[in-house]
Amino acid sequence: MLKEGETIEELLEGDLKIIQNASFYRFTSDAVLLSRFVKGKKRDVVADFCAGSGIVGLHFFALNPHISSVTLFEMQEELSDMSARSVLLNGLKNFTAVCCRIQDIGREYDDKFSLILCNPPYETGGFENADYKKAICRKEITVTLAEIVDAAYKKLKFGGRFALVNRADRLAEVLYAMKARGIEPKRLQFVRGRAGAKPYLILVEGTKGAKEGIDILPDAVNVKN
Repeated sequence: MLKEGETIEELLEGDLKIIQNASFYRFTSDAVLLSRFVKGKKRDVVADFCAGSGIVGLHFFALNPHISSVTLFEMQEELSDMSARSVLLNGLKNFTAVCCRIQDIGREYDDKFSLILCNPPYETGGFENADYKKAICRKEITVTLAEIVDAAYKKLKFGGRFALVNRADRLAEVLYAMKARGIEPKRLQFVRGRAGAKPYLILVEGTKGAKEGIDILPDAVNVKN
């Protein structure tokens, strides 16, 4: 089940486990915050964009076992393979791991999902001297925010939801990207490292084809950051 450099770690919720490798990008608290931000509905058909080793999809399922299925989309073969083996490790029957770029997700997934989650690369600079396999998970090298939102619109059912985490200083860009592509922002939460500190993250949920009107939630404090 494990390859060189890999370990099995417990998720923070439920009895699920995940395979990790220090040579590749490891999940952070951002992924956990996103999976807790959204509530799964009964029979939700879920996609995890930029899935990495599958942490968002797995953690979301642990919190919402009543959902119908989860599809993990990840472009790096090694990470996609790790996520597929984590699915096998946990004996999950309603998970699928797909290795492809977000921009290249097939037409068979058009209008398929009722919920898409995404912990995207959201840094826009500092590419030099970075470990490429880790950098493309953190930096907009292979996919942009606009391309992610475009793909989300195409793959969501009408009335489907799209939720993502991003840097707080990109709030205007995130909201504009969603509204410009027909996904209306409906819920917004700022994340602070401690009470009284400036927000460093945002969590946003939007709905395809919804009317205007956004619910601003109380700030979350992520003391582990």
